[in-house]
Amino acid sequence: MANGHQLAYVSFLVSGDSVDPAFWSEYFGILPDTSVVKDQHFKTPSGRVSSVPGRTGVWGVRSKTAISSDSLEPHLRYLIKYLNLPRTDLRQVLTDKGASMRFFCYWDNESGDRVPDVPDDISAMMEAMGGTVEIDEYR
Repeated sequence: MANGHQLAYVSFLVSGDSVDPAFWSEYFGILPDTSVVKDQHFKTPSGRVSSVPGRTGVWGVRSKTAISSDSLEPHLRYLIKYLNLPRTDLRQVLTDKGASMRFFCYWDNESGDRVPDVPDDISAMMEAMGGTVEIDEYR
């Protein structure tokens, strides 16, 4: 890790206007790192209450504190194991609940010479379950 600043981490997010964080906590059997109910105030990452209500519902977990790596693959593999993915029913559950899911990857590329490492099997798994892998690159 460059200078103690992590150059990569991943969040797994379920989002949608009707997302009920309690349902997704029960479904995955874990408590989220972040949760928002649409039109309700929520706790921000700094621990404060949001000044505006949530624009949509969100349930999410992240790898940042669990994995120390500047590559995406270890973060993705950790979350896959943590969430017990793939799940054969997840695509239908998302459809029934009017939700979407994604791996949202933070990628610090200030040097401009780093290439994100999302393995093909992970991209294929997410696509098969109806999700996406998105990379948010910072330069």
